[in-house]
Amino acid sequence: MASPATEVAPEKRYTVTKKDLRQISRRSVFGFQLGWNYERMQGSGYLFTMLPLMRRMYGDNTPELKRMMRTENQFFNTSNFLNNIIIGLDVALQEEGGTDSEPAVAGIKTSLMGPMASVGDAIFGSLLPTILGALAASLAVAGNPLGIILWSVECILTGILRYWETSFAYQTGASLVTTMKDKLSAITASASVLGIYMVGSLIASNINVIFTVNPSIAGASINLQNTLNTVLPGLLPAGIVALIYWGLGKKGMTSTKMIFITLICAVALSALGIIAKG
Repeated sequence: MASPATEVAPEKRYTVTKKDLRQISRRSVFGFQLGWNYERMQGSGYLFTMLPLMRRMYGDNTPELKRMMRTENQFFNTSNFLNNIIIGLDVALQEEGGTDSEPAVAGIKTSLMGPMASVGDAIFGSLLPTILGALAASLAVAGNPLGIILWSVECILTGILRYWETSFAYQTGASLVTTMKDKLSAITASASVLGIYMVGSLIASNINVIFTVNPSIAGASINLQNTLNTVLPGLLPAGIVALIYWGLGKKGMTSTKMIFITLICAVALSALGIIAKG
């Protein structure tokens, strides 16, 4: 009588450890942008971040390793503030499926790098530096040491967030993609609205320019600045920013050129007695 068929246990894949995740986070925080280039942008940095773990997963100089290296070295570009979320998901997929996860890994990278770029750059690249940077600069100019402390704390906390993202995304796994899909658009829109609101507030509070010229009409002197204040306080600073923004959209105009144009115009108008610091 033939013996019953024995069930073959599936081959156990490499189990990712906390040490692996910490190494990935360190490489990402300190080296993700070092290989940036115009062909694949962050592709080489992504591979640099993942390579030690992949060598442990697939072995050195194996066909599996070479195959996954080609996948990880493809074009990639996203916000370096949230890239570790994608990397954490990548790690979870490869631990679960090995080389069979290659299509899923490529799909995750392609589908998430755009949304992560918009959210990460809007919040951590624009919104927080604008608000906290302006506040820190104001405190520092006033001689308050809290200015440098505030800015240092912001930079440290952002670094800690980037470091923590890898473990968070790895532990959450694929369910994070579904959760984020419904929320990323709302987060991006909210951050954009808040950013515009804060920029408007900073224009009114930090651009201290007023009209000093008082034209005469029918023998009566008119305080032009008081007249503008009754219409809309901060109208002159808003107009200056709008003019600069319009100029930057012109062909051949650069931010450096616009800075020099603004300086020259400010000095000339001040010398003519038309504007002054408020």
